[in-house]
Amino acid sequence: MNLFDTFSLVLFPYIAVAVFVIGLAYRYRKRGFTVTSLSSQFLEGKSLFWAVVPFHIGILVVLLGHLAAFLLPDVILAWNAAPLRLMILEGMALIFGLATLVGLAGLMYRRFTNERVRAVTTTMDVMLEFVLLAQVVLGVWIAVGYRWGSSWFASDLTPYLWSLVTFSPEVSAAAAMPIVVKLHILGAFLLLFLVPFTRLAHVFVAPLHYIVRPYQQVIWNWDRRKIRDPRSGTSVR
Repeated sequence: MNLFDTFSLVLFPYIAVAVFVIGLAYRYRKRGFTVTSLSSQFLEGKSLFWAVVPFHIGILVVLLGHLAAFLLPDVILAWNAAPLRLMILEGMALIFGLATLVGLAGLMYRRFTNERVRAVTTTMDVMLEFVLLAQVVLGVWIAVGYRWGSSWFASDLTPYLWSLVTFSPEVSAAAAMPIVVKLHILGAFLLLFLVPFTRLAHVFVAPLHYIVRPYQQVIWNWDRRKIRDPRSGTSVR
């Protein structure tokens, strides 16, 4: 195992997870109002549809597929035991990967050509989108050039990832993978590393505190009938 493998497959994953957890918690607690996507969809919903929908549906399905291979590797391998089912799974993964790529390309085009979007674009936004673009391109490349990824992910990469979870890294299988697969692994942890510093943080935050928060009371301190009378002036205190 060389220096690149040691850093990308062992050291950086732990650094990325630590920064993700600590940074996201700090940002949510101290700068909670900055955790937003700054969406402008209500201003341009129709023109945005053909980028937003393919991107979000595509990336959601792809992420769920990766998560299934990580949490249920035996189920994935049993499904893939039949060649037809394997080809269906691989074909669907490629379709949704391409949908993610097309949608992301549309969103990036919008970011660089729409004046309103450019006005709220930061350096971190641009960096995030290029990292995400590279990650999606690598994923499609792997799907096309290194077939049956769902099977070798479940059989080889899942044990590697679980070894990281248990703090006993076993990287021999991951280190033997082609460089494009290693870059894809590195890109996944790099995205995790960037989350606390970008608007992507909104994906991981849900306003669950509203469930246990005390009820808010709205109290009128003026005569509602008078305030609604157009003949009277208004005074809000």
